[in-house]
Amino acid sequence: MFSFKKWQRKRLMQKNFPEQWRPILRQQVPYVKHLPPELKQKLKGLINIFIKEKSFEGCAGLKITDEIRITVAAQACILLLGIEDLSSFYEGLRSVLIYPETYVARVKSNRNSFFVEEGYQRRHGEAWSRGHVVLAWDEVKKGASDINDGQNLVFHEFAHQLDYDYGATSEIEANSNDSTFLSWGWVVGKEYNKLLKAIKKNQHTLIDEYGATNLAEFFAVVTENFFERPQALQQKHPELYQQLKRFYQQDPAKYLES
Repeated sequence: MFSFKKWQRKRLMQKNFPEQWRPILRQQVPYVKHLPPELKQKLKGLINIFIKEKSFEGCAGLKITDEIRITVAAQACILLLGIEDLSSFYEGLRSVLIYPETYVARVKSNRNSFFVEEGYQRRHGEAWSRGHVVLAWDEVKKGASDINDGQNLVFHEFAHQLDYDYGATSEIEANSNDSTFLSWGWVVGKEYNKLLKAIKKNQHTLIDEYGATNLAEFFAVVTENFFERPQALQQKHPELYQQLKRFYQQDPAKYLES
């Protein structure tokens, strides 16, 4: 079963990109025009795989269209452009749920050992470890339209999905002894603590303050910067940039215009 899936993915990588999808990709995902030719071609193959394997569900009356599928899939697959082994492809993800706009989610929080407080929270998106990513379509379009602001909802939520798949931040908290991991964990942990200290001192930071929520959010936020403001991240946080470069097997500072 596993080898069949890998074989099928190789076929989808070589399959022609549907003609009707081309203008959507060009118009809705301007990031793509900055990619080198070989990565543009690879992205189209990855989109073929994503559309084939992952289901899309419209919420709150939203009808799923090719525009929605391609806009989301393209951005999600930009994060995977460095992969060579097609045996893994957002394996923990089953479906993408799309709301037309910011939605309200029910949340629970523990106030102390005995009481659980329930309430509601407005959200742009979220990634669940149980196999779903939830996105607000208006925020998806907003994030795709400006490729230099370091704010991209799809990059953010799919970074969480990769974190679930590979344990990118949970391993830091588990204090792994693997030598390769130690470099990753040491740099990411150090940069996270630097952000916490800068916020306490009311200092301006390239990395959005939301990244200080926890290590998982830090990873998602710096992923947005890595792909949308790579030169600035490389200049101000060179060690962090190098670790993300190794993780994603990409170097966007070489092809994305500032």
